Amino acid sequence: MDKYPRGSLDHNLPLLVVSGLSTGPTKPLLTDPDLREQGVLIRSEIPPVESREAKTILQYVQETDATHLPWHSRDVSRKHKFKIRTIGREFLLPPRNARLPDEFETPLSPPVLHSPFSPLSPGSTLYPDGLIDTRWLEKHQDLIPSVCLCFYSLTSDSSLATLHDNQLKTDINALKNALSQSGHKCRLAVVILSDQSPSSMDVFQDRLENIRKSTALDPKTSLFVLPTQRAETELESAIDSVLTALFSQATEYYRDLGRHSRKKKGRGIAPQPTIPPTSGTSHTLSLQGWNVRYDFKAAVFSEFRQEMEVAQRSYEQAYETLLGVDVMETIPSWSSRFNDARLLADIIAIRILRCFLWTGQSTAAVRRWRAHRLRMADFIDRRGRGTQNYGWQAWEARWAETMANLIAKVDYPELDPSNQSLFRPPEKVLSAERLQPWEQLHHQGYWYRTAARHSLDRRKLAYLIPEDDRRPVGASATSPSMIKAYTSYDTYMCPEPYEEYPLNGHGTNHSLQIIEYLNFAKAEFQKRHQPRLVAEVALECSKELESIKAWQPLLELLAPLWRDMSFRAEGWWDINEAMSWALRAGAAHMGNAGLVVAIDWELLNKKFTRRPGWHYDIKRSLDHVQVDRTPEVVINDDQISSFISASFVFKQDEGRAGQTCPAQLSINSNAFAESSPVVLEEIQIDFEGSLRTIRLKHQANSKSVTSSAKNVYVTTIPLVETEISTDDASDEEDSDEDSNEDDSDDASQPPQSVILEGESDLSLLPGHTRVFEMNLPLREAGNARASAVQVSVAPETFTLKYTMKVRETNTVGSWYTIDGRKKITRVNPQSIKVLPRPPKMEIRFVNALKQYYAGEPIQVEVEMVNEEDVDANTKLDVHLYGLDVPAFKVHVTGGAVRSSVASGEEAKLNGMPVGTISQSQSEKATITVDPVNRPTAYDLTIKAWYNLVSDPGTPIVQIVAFQLNIVNPFEASYDLVPRLHDEIWPSLFDHEGVQELAGEDDGIIQPQGLAQKWCLITRFGSFAAEDLTILDLDVKVLSTHGSARCVASKNQAIPPNGLKMAPKTMEEAHFDVVAQKLSLDDRASSTADLAFSITWQRSSNCATTTNSPSMPNITTFLIDPFYVTVSEPRVLASVSYSTTSPGSPSSHPSSAPLQLLVLNVTIENPSSHFLTFGLTMEPSDAFAFSGAKTTTLNVLPLARRSITYRLLPLVRGAWIRPTLVVRDKYFQKVLKIIPTEGMKRDVEGILVWVPEEAELQSKDRMKKPQDIEGPGDPSEGNETSGNEEVEV
Repeated sequence: MDKYPRGSLDHNLPLLVVSGLSTGPTKPLLTDPDLREQGVLIRSEIPPVESREAKTILQYVQETDATHLPWHSRDVSRKHKFKIRTIGREFLLPPRNARLPDEFETPLSPPVLHSPFSPLSPGSTLYPDGLIDTRWLEKHQDLIPSVCLCFYSLTSDSSLATLHDNQLKTDINALKNALSQSGHKCRLAVVILSDQSPSSMDVFQDRLENIRKSTALDPKTSLFVLPTQRAETELESAIDSVLTALFSQATEYYRDLGRHSRKKKGRGIAPQPTIPPTSGTSHTLSLQGWNVRYDFKAAVFSEFRQEMEVAQRSYEQAYETLLGVDVMETIPSWSSRFNDARLLADIIAIRILRCFLWTGQSTAAVRRWRAHRLRMADFIDRRGRGTQNYGWQAWEARWAETMANLIAKVDYPELDPSNQSLFRPPEKVLSAERLQPWEQLHHQGYWYRTAARHSLDRRKLAYLIPEDDRRPVGASATSPSMIKAYTSYDTYMCPEPYEEYPLNGHGTNHSLQIIEYLNFAKAEFQKRHQPRLVAEVALECSKELESIKAWQPLLELLAPLWRDMSFRAEGWWDINEAMSWALRAGAAHMGNAGLVVAIDWELLNKKFTRRPGWHYDIKRSLDHVQVDRTPEVVINDDQISSFISASFVFKQDEGRAGQTCPAQLSINSNAFAESSPVVLEEIQIDFEGSLRTIRLKHQANSKSVTSSAKNVYVTTIPLVETEISTDDASDEEDSDEDSNEDDSDDASQPPQSVILEGESDLSLLPGHTRVFEMNLPLREAGNARASAVQVSVAPETFTLKYTMKVRETNTVGSWYTIDGRKKITRVNPQSIKVLPRPPKMEIRFVNALKQYYAGEPIQVEVEMVNEEDVDANTKLDVHLYGLDVPAFKVHVTGGAVRSSVASGEEAKLNGMPVGTISQSQSEKATITVDPVNRPTAYDLTIKAWYNLVSDPGTPIVQIVAFQLNIVNPFEASYDLVPRLHDEIWPSLFDHEGVQELAGEDDGIIQPQGLAQKWCLITRFGSFAAEDLTILDLDVKVLSTHGSARCVASKNQAIPPNGLKMAPKTMEEAHFDVVAQKLSLDDRASSTADLAFSITWQRSSNCATTTNSPSMPNITTFLIDPFYVTVSEPRVLASVSYSTTSPGSPSSHPSSAPLQLLVLNVTIENPSSHFLTFGLTMEPSDAFAFSGAKTTTLNVLPLARRSITYRLLPLVRGAWIRPTLVVRDKYFQKVLKIIPTEGMKRDVEGILVWVPEEAELQSKDRMKKPQDIEGPGDPSEGNETSGNEEVEV
């Protein structure tokens, strides 16, 4: 749309002039010298506002300019749309009426003056019969604002308030008067900025009211007050509210103008000009012409109001009237008004299209575009110079480009490239109609390509211009025939014939126009992933680039498309051929030798069209091409389609390692019959799997056996194994990267060091097939397939390597013989399955156990027996699989020792050398696995790789697997029971004993707190399958929590030879645990983390895999944390036994001694409270007792008290129940009595064991225990009440 006059197609937005915020120079609105001379000056005498807030407001106002917004109505968030111009304090308005010409004599009666933009004014370019031009559009778009917005500041200085307010009122009234006298109806709005906050504006209300009354401005629509001391977002919101109010005023302004235009149309008369015309056609604009003008004005004013549907109806009326019989039909084609009317018709049609697109009627817009094109073609054929000339094609290209520009301006989301949509769906009202494809609104690429095609037609018609018409006007005599020739071409918005295609010099550059259109179209097609159209457009563009010899852009354009295989795979050979020849020309001129060779290699294929005069010799590809060095070209069949094809077949689908298998390689040439033979320097066959690479070299006088039949030559080639260096192998892999990119297994292996080589004559004639038959040695077992065939051509000027993949899509192969060929009907004949050679190496596990135990190292002994007929070089691979696999080491008898590294779920050791195992001999290896501390299972896999000395190239493998089952040898349970600590508790009254003293040497703090004793009872059972010997039992304190020190000790010993434990048996062990707080002031509970460990070994008869005794193993059990110090009082009961002689003198001397039981009850008070307990002993029929039946015991804080009862049992070998009740006097809570050694407890209370006489006699007499009392006040041991008595 840029080719139309400036402003003729711009979207109409209300013009808002902002004054009083900008202090810098601004571009004047009125630039025409004549209009400036007659213009009306609008000036304000008050200087602009200069403050930080004013700059913020100016920036926000400029950002709200809607000039560059898309042309659609979807943006409902904006309540106003303005075209904003910022000025200083003055601007010029165009004159309301034009002045009379200087040469005009003043008439007796005053003349009627009109607008300088009207066809009624003699000074106008439209005088006397013009319709309308872009100057009228410019008048309302850029010269006359709908609203003039002026900014002023309100001073807060009370001493200057009156003076400033008077100046403000005077300036505003002067502006109103100037606008009124100009004759234009633009509105005036004033914004007064205050440096106060909104909450403090009440003190200024009287001043503001005075200004409002003096200026007669409406505070809702014309006078606004903005306090600027607020947040920036709030200030922008206030400005937005002002602009919204002004938009309503602007809408009313344009509504008044539209109403005035319709009013003048309703008069039904054609106005008379200021001066009647006296020259030229001497006729004025007709009434229908005035109606076109009025309808066009009404439509434009509707656009200013953003009422597109109303504007569309007015444009339609203007369009129909313009193309009717009374306007354009009456204008002769030789008149300048004819092209002016055509321009107006185009402008109206484009604006109608914009209205359709604005309202979302895309299909209606396309139909309207096509209707205008057809109507103009009919009109030009009837009234103009016809459509068979370059001018009409130029208009067609411009018309298609205009549609593309409109689509870009409208910015439909359905046509966004991210949606990958080629066209916009039709409107809902048209969804039921059967629409043609060209009635859909396609994306911009479609329209740009249409413009390019019309530009091509324009060039064709331009080239048909006769030479006489291509001479300038002044170059020959002005004969009637010459004048007729110049007037017979349509030059609407395009140059004359002698400028379009001159005889001398450069005319219109059609190629650049076509390239520009095609590039735009190609970009759109690429965004929407239309590769075929991209290739087609690029090919058309390349022809233009070739015509202007722009070789570098041609290479950049075609090279990526040429490398794309999509059109080759789909069989578009004509596109491929045209693109290849065009690209070759560019590559040859730019010296791109590699590209030239690759294209020549592809064009040898006879499926392309033969080019007359071309040599079709690959050796001459670089003739007339300048190269600095010998190029090396590497291509493959993924990039181009060559004249050479290759296939590879195995005669059998299976084979065994150590044997050979016949195979054939077929190379077929599909080159032109007249082309030169191709001599292949080398053929390389790569395999996936266990087969080695084959390399065939060219030898002109080769002694290989060759037979031929019907252009098929079968050659038998012997292969020999050849060692190559690692660097050579790496180079081969790099050069054949494409053929091996899918082989991830081969990429991880080291480069091959041995290949198979052969020699033969590798000449290939056009239309012939070369078959090379070989016997391949099979070395390793596994699946193998031919993956790629690479042929090399190396003339003197370049080197070419072409790789062809052997694809699995070939379901049928052929086996060539002298008599013909046979079909191989199996699937994928290029694959073979190599079966392993049956191994005769036996692997045995010596003395392997069914299960192993956690905590012990595992030793597995392996014996390898060579049952082959010859010696074998052997290596071992040992793999251990499972969860959290430990490390292991392998020791070969008389050999080295290697260790593995544990790595998650697998530990492996590869390539452990065993050495040469002689025939019928054996070797042993020991695998030692690190101890595992939990039950689990591992899979042990052993692979013995060996090569026979008679056939070192064929590896043989023997695999055995063994499962290591690891179980826990023991299971244990634990109980922690209280015991009475023998040591005396510290006293609070002993200030020297409670000090925290450190050791003299090591600085360790000695515990000074309370000590409590416990007994850890462990019961453990054997889960082993055989007898185990217990060597030691131990309990370790891992850590304590709560500022305490804990010590564990054994109270029973293990026999010197150990404790033999049979399967499924249980044992019990006791350990003393003493815990003491570090500080006497710390009364919090403490816990300890303990570990129970069992040191054991297997019995000697089944200890290990060898005859040596097993090493001791340690199994450790982590015990849940126990409380080892408590802060609550507890009652501990202990018992001791004593015997006395009969007390009666009359007793018989042989009478049995009396058995007394001493029952000690100890109350511990680790708290900081003074506690009082009541004790009550109930009588029983099972014993008599001596002691307090009822008593009260006072216990100081951090102290303990004991009371003793002597019991005389009346039964033997039974449990007796002392019914003792201990009650807290304060809380009235009965405390539980905790039994210690020799006692137990049930639901009803404690129980004491009374031994038999024999058991009693075996024990020593025990001393009578003393009461345990803490140091301090002697009165604390006194019993406040109680009666000591003996009950029988």
